[in-house]
Amino acid sequence: MTEEINLKKLAEFLVRAKKATYAGNGAEVQSQRPGYKELEYVEGDWNYRDSYTQFFLAPGEEVVRFKGNVIWSMAYRGGMREAHREDENFAHEVFKFLKKALSNVPENIPFRGPVTFHRGEFQYTNFVEGDIEDFSGIEMITLKREGEIEEVFRQRYIGGIAKGK
Repeated sequence: MTEEINLKKLAEFLVRAKKATYAGNGAEVQSQRPGYKELEYVEGDWNYRDSYTQFFLAPGEEVVRFKGNVIWSMAYRGGMREAHREDENFAHEVFKFLKKALSNVPENIPFRGPVTFHRGEFQYTNFVEGDIEDFSGIEMITLKREGEIEEVFRQRYIGGIAKGK
């Protein structure tokens, strides 16, 4: 199935889907997995679903289907660093910034956010290896206050093309 997948169209679709769902405050849809929140974006034969659970540490998975077949997926796990796992207001502030970073997802690495993104006291950094077919990475958010830099969020992700028989 890999030879049938147009990787450029997949990347373009992923960028639109990500901007329309979590990064764009998209509406939740009926979950296919009990205990999970799910967001979906559909465009013709393309379907994207982001499924995650919990709040401070939120593992999840994104799946792209083309004509009903899973062709790409990414798993992620991480969240707020331990020192901030009880501060819901601060976590909301961090996640709001994360959504801004993720809304700048580049087409050449359409997995999470850009390599770097900065607003105010927050800095988003994305360390990624590989390409749309096979990749992994770590994203983090740091906060700079009074000359001190503190890591407040970290998440790992891995994914790529899915291929059937």
